[in-house]
Amino acid sequence: MLLPCLACDCRLRPDEYFDACHDYNRARDVVMWTCPRCGNRDEIRVFPGELGFGYARGRRFDVQDRVPVPGLRRHRYELRLEICLDGRVWRVLSRELPSPGVGATAS
Repeated sequence: MLLPCLACDCRLRPDEYFDACHDYNRARDVVMWTCPRCGNRDEIRVFPGELGFGYARGRRFDVQDRVPVPGLRRHRYELRLEICLDGRVWRVLSRELPSPGVGATAS
């Protein structure tokens, strides 16, 4: 299976594609993706069984295009998103910091 860059129309293997994901935004539930071929940056939403491409609109993310990816799964955590496909797991870390008091300990 090959996954597309919507800017340059190249097709990438899942490992190359998901290795290029970075900066998980949990509030909007999207990850940044930079095409390793052309350098285009896109925000994508990972759904079970598909990728959603779209645009930020205020605090929302509107999906415009969907690409089916059979077997694709995701697991959301506080500071990362795990993308799972064919027994592989990619962890996309968040750049957001936890709210004050979350995980804090008294000194």
